[in-house]
Amino acid sequence: MTPPERTRRGTLIRQADGTYRLTFEQVPVPRPADRDVLVRVRAASLNRRDVYVLKGQYPMPPRPTLVPLSDGAGEVVSVGTAVTRFKPGDRVAALFFQRWLDGRPDAETPSSALGGQLDGMLSEYVCLSQEGLVRVPEGYSYEEAATLPCAAVTAWNGLITRGRMQPGDNVLLLGTGGVSIFGLQFAAAAGAHPIVTSSSDDKLARAEALGAAVTINYARMPEWSGAVRAATRGVGVHQVLEVGGTGTLPQSLASLAPGGHIALIGGLSGFGGDIPAMALLHANATVSGIYVGSRANFEAMTTFIERHRIRPVIDRVFELDEALEAYRRIDAGEHLGKVVIRL
Repeated sequence: MTPPERTRRGTLIRQADGTYRLTFEQVPVPRPADRDVLVRVRAASLNRRDVYVLKGQYPMPPRPTLVPLSDGAGEVVSVGTAVTRFKPGDRVAALFFQRWLDGRPDAETPSSALGGQLDGMLSEYVCLSQEGLVRVPEGYSYEEAATLPCAAVTAWNGLITRGRMQPGDNVLLLGTGGVSIFGLQFAAAAGAHPIVTSSSDDKLARAEALGAAVTINYARMPEWSGAVRAATRGVGVHQVLEVGGTGTLPQSLASLAPGGHIALIGGLSGFGGDIPAMALLHANATVSGIYVGSRANFEAMTTFIERHRIRPVIDRVFELDEALEAYRRIDAGEHLGKVVIRL
């Protein structure tokens, strides 16, 4: 494929009140340096983080302009002279953290996040380091591959890498967004017992079809930890993907089995609050802060996905001109699984 001279991309422009306005522009197609790869992006997906960025609510240094979205997939068009990991025609997805390859993150890791401190994937062509890309799972469409870099890797690390989930574990998944649905799929594939909460009976029915062993409507049962206890015969849950924040953490703790693990991921109901030290001590609990993961985590997850033939749940696919509608769908919480933009 011979790339054009210019390409289209989405750009966020910072406003006086700190929020951003999404616009579209034509820019020159980048040219890869020695160790870089030029990718024709075919699809990108949104996360709740992207809504926070648009609203100026995400904790990052302000930028006058920013290409949004961390998650995207496409095909390699050309490579720099020193590239050894990829060749033209390879199908790839971008890493959320471009410089977190393996092991522990370091102090520089947050500054390598796409769609935050680095320009992201809402562009027809992007140029990235060969180290910041992975091959997509066998048989995946570009739309499916674009769902993986943030939500899937986050769920994988919360349950597998840090949580060390075992067959038979009771696993609590809050809501039906991208992280929770991937967590449901991973837990079901691993032989665990997924428990899903939502305020929508329709979404709970769909979660059950995906493998949920127990579903709980928290709108009808605000103190839902009691229902979790009852469903597990008093044992509680061994794993929690805690995406809710201050509004749900007390109930998650009340649901926890002795020796259980809580993966702190999001703050849909707000961030902050006191650390419940005595509750954690009494439960012999482990709490992990999860901020996506490394390339090695992504590649281990891909192996699991291929072995268990897991396909992402895509809520809806928008075209590039409809990008703001994709943001609105995430912001309204109307989605189940992932929202994707096709480029």
